[in-house]
Amino acid sequence: MTALPMASHQPAARGDQVDDYHGEKVADPYRWLEDTYSAETASWIAQQNEVTEDWLARVSSREEIRARLFELWDFPKFGVPFSRGRRWFQMRNSGLQNQSVLYVMERPDEEGRALLDPNELSEDGTVAVEGFAVTEDGSRLAYSTSVGGSDWQTWHVREVDSGQDLPDLVEWSKFSVASWRKDGSGFYYGRLDRPAPGGEYLEATSPRRVAFHRLATAQEEDEVVFERPDQPEWGPTGQVSDDGRYLLVSISHGTRPAEQLHLLDLERPEEGFRPIVSDFASKALYVTNQEKTFYLLTDYGAERQRLVAVDLDNPARENWQEVIGGQDALLLGVAQGGGKFICHYLEDACSRLRVFEMDGRFSHDVDLPAVCSIVTEREGSGIEARADSSLVHFGVVSFLDSGSVYEHDLETKRTTVIWQADAKLDREAFSSEQVFVTADDGARIPLFLTRRKDLGPSGEVPTLLYGYGGFDIPLTPNYSVTWSAFVDRGGLLAVACLRGGGEYGQGWHQAGMRENKQRVFDDFADCARHLVSAGWTKANRLAINGGSNGGLLVGASITQHPELFGAAVADVGVLDMLRFHKFTIGWAWKSDYGDPDVEEEYRWVRVYSPLHNISPGRRYPPILITTGDHDDRVVPGHSFKFAATLQHAQAEDPVASPGPVLLRVETSGGHGHGLPTAKAIARATDTLSFLEAALQMAPMR
Repeated sequence: MTALPMASHQPAARGDQVDDYHGEKVADPYRWLEDTYSAETASWIAQQNEVTEDWLARVSSREEIRARLFELWDFPKFGVPFSRGRRWFQMRNSGLQNQSVLYVMERPDEEGRALLDPNELSEDGTVAVEGFAVTEDGSRLAYSTSVGGSDWQTWHVREVDSGQDLPDLVEWSKFSVASWRKDGSGFYYGRLDRPAPGGEYLEATSPRRVAFHRLATAQEEDEVVFERPDQPEWGPTGQVSDDGRYLLVSISHGTRPAEQLHLLDLERPEEGFRPIVSDFASKALYVTNQEKTFYLLTDYGAERQRLVAVDLDNPARENWQEVIGGQDALLLGVAQGGGKFICHYLEDACSRLRVFEMDGRFSHDVDLPAVCSIVTEREGSGIEARADSSLVHFGVVSFLDSGSVYEHDLETKRTTVIWQADAKLDREAFSSEQVFVTADDGARIPLFLTRRKDLGPSGEVPTLLYGYGGFDIPLTPNYSVTWSAFVDRGGLLAVACLRGGGEYGQGWHQAGMRENKQRVFDDFADCARHLVSAGWTKANRLAINGGSNGGLLVGASITQHPELFGAAVADVGVLDMLRFHKFTIGWAWKSDYGDPDVEEEYRWVRVYSPLHNISPGRRYPPILITTGDHDDRVVPGHSFKFAATLQHAQAEDPVASPGPVLLRVETSGGHGHGLPTAKAIARATDTLSFLEAALQMAPMR
């Protein structure tokens, strides 16, 4: 294969910072790159972006890729409609709009009118709507905006009839939803202290409180209804119960998949909060309630989760009554509507829908494609249902389905597609299947393969292997225009469901977290070896990709097994495992990774920390590292230091590792959410151009 040209970087200045970790001296020569907004870092970023742009501009297929992405991206996209009062609401994008638009309709199948268009909030589309909630009567909308991909949210209130904003403004919220009082007098939200000037994107974000904003009042008058200053790592979230009588506060601790649940009777607020679940021993997710009977989704007594009924007068776990028991599949979410429970299961990482009566008796299955996912929003079941209606709405995606919207009638048991996916891809020309890889310890790892039907296992197929493996988050069939373009141009997409994720319940998650984190990287390597042994590809035609925790996966994989891969793309990765907990929300990840300040747990992360396992003389594959200058979740210093260290190792021994080490920094970009379409297409163009050059799918000029 033709050797790729190097990338000519100016060496980054190396400092003399050395830290003592439990008796081990560890150098950190690029500590200065943690300060994203210093003049020195800004100059270094500009130089890195210039080198990356010059290198990518030499890929012969780059403009062809860009044109194809614009073509593939330009199709209408529809969110799942939901009703409030007599109105229906839905997110839509006509195709190439930078941000999706919220519409309001009288019926779910009509055109309606635009209620909230984020594209009018900024010229370049970098102001996004992060979250929204509509009052029970459908008269007002609370919505939060974020700027440049930041996690910081600012809440606004809009009248639905007039489409005009009220004067209400709520700032310095983060990772928050809004939950309206039943009477529409105001909403509950998550509130944080205002950071010090200049620290908005680096300072740790705690403690969080639940506050109530009453309409037509200043934020300074908002009432803090729940806080625990003695527990700064607790993350409370407020939610009004379906009947409007109670305020439920769910409390998380870091990112562990468990929560406490506390309840305030809004008719008797003087009685204060009472605990329903007072520890972090299990999940306790509110589904609905009927007076004093609360229905919770929990993994207590059922690793793959179950639905239980809890009597407020006797809330101890030993008194919980099972309504829908655990099954072989994972009970991922439950919605209540039309007097029934609609249950979303994961079966080998694919969605299934089953309907039960309120007493737990099975009613019927809802037909779905074999390899698909129900579109899920954060913490939600992905199912829109109302107690007073038999109609249920949900979205379905797959590797070949860009997002169809279904309507199911609980009475007639009929399912109808009301918005058909309309991506510019000939689905009949492609195949998507699931296979299983046997890990070195005998575990069965699901692996999804998507390709053109005329593509066979020739041993030369350019292949992109994607993974995540963490935080109890399941990786399920999903549609990506970037992925579609890759397979359209002759590649094989392989998506692996690794331990550490949430595909099979807590045992699967725990097998890849904390002291077991190495298992995730081993599973990924086993999937790579399978793709080669199955005859699809070979090492120099195999690329890997992942983002955030998946960026850690990529970094650990190339430092442990560089010989397995021909290219790597690490997006917004957690790459410095000794200091990840020092910035913004990073402290919360200790529940999944461990705490570097504890000696035993430091040993866990030290052995695989990508930044600290780079060695001159090793032959690393070509790598593209991407981040955003406004990423305040995984701060860009992770990517900056990793890129600088790889570039230094390459300069020390350019013969051993001749492939390019490229860094792409998105300006006014964050962790990935809220990225305007124009920037998303530009990023996808660069990613695919890099992959095509690195995997020898296209020559360099």
